[in-house]
Amino acid sequence: MTIPQPKTRDDLIALLSITDPDELQALYDAAYAVKAAGVGRVVYYRGLVEFSNYCIKDCKYCGIRKSNDEVERFDTPREDILAMARWAWENRYGSLTLQSGERQDEEFIDYVEGLVRDIKALSHGELGLTLCVGEQTEETYRRWFDAGAHRYLLRIETSNPDLYATLHPQDGHHRWQVRKDCLDSLRRIGYQVGTGDMIGLPGQTLGDLADDILFYRDMDIDMIGMGPYVVHHNTPVGKDVMAAGMDSAEEKKRRLELGLKMIAVTRLFLPDVNIAATTALQALHPLGRELGLKAGANVLMPIVTVPKYRPQYLLYDNKPCVDEVPDQCKNCLSARVASVGDTIGLGQWGDSPHFFHKK
Repeated sequence: MTIPQPKTRDDLIALLSITDPDELQALYDAAYAVKAAGVGRVVYYRGLVEFSNYCIKDCKYCGIRKSNDEVERFDTPREDILAMARWAWENRYGSLTLQSGERQDEEFIDYVEGLVRDIKALSHGELGLTLCVGEQTEETYRRWFDAGAHRYLLRIETSNPDLYATLHPQDGHHRWQVRKDCLDSLRRIGYQVGTGDMIGLPGQTLGDLADDILFYRDMDIDMIGMGPYVVHHNTPVGKDVMAAGMDSAEEKKRRLELGLKMIAVTRLFLPDVNIAATTALQALHPLGRELGLKAGANVLMPIVTVPKYRPQYLLYDNKPCVDEVPDQCKNCLSARVASVGDTIGLGQWGDSPHFFHKK
């Protein structure tokens, strides 16, 4: 079967509707060929430091939402964050991602700014830096950009505002338009902008997913971090999904397949963006990240969080790599990348070609 390049919303929906195993394989093969031609058969690392799980938001699907009283909260000491950054630099990861729960107070803003400056200094400017710390003012984003961060990941979660509303409290602090405006701010400042969705949400349609891909195009997104929805047992959405019997093995398989199709179809539609094979794929299948790479992804985010804090940073259940140390993650991912036939872009930032094509 020859897979056509999608050009319209209907084309996207048609490809996302594929279920025949041979047709699915043809879709993944076509996406991998486009990846090889557009961004190369090279996988770039974004060493992930989850440095705090304090959060002011109460998103209904997330395991570190402020109302989850099962969570033991932590802030990683600054010296430990810098030690992990040095480890990533010395092991030629090329780039680091600083991720945390969301805060907007001045102490947090100053802290992140200082971290960015310190990490750039200890690596002699060699470590690329992505931030993933939520919604902020444009002034805050600019401060962090001026300090040395050059990529920012802020998931839209869904391009459908009505579906977004089902995932968040209706308290005025969880508004879809605010998140979209933040993405606009990041673009104006000059960041490489990343976003993404959750795939297989209750009430989500293939039309919604097609609209997400169109949103990536229309927002001129450079990098995409999306993954299948994975239940966290102590969240409102997770409890509803489990009570409805929608977290069976068959349902998890469906969400995994849908996640892989989204990677493949997005790659066909947006050939020069960076796409991550997320850990959520591996939460649903032992070889989930390899499958993501074979479907067109070209970025991995190995966890370099301080090991003792990993069990407290669980956005969803069954998160992989929680009990590993960074060296184990490094060796494991190297084997995973080799098994696909890709190489690792060690010591490289691995910036999105799309960002520079626009310029």
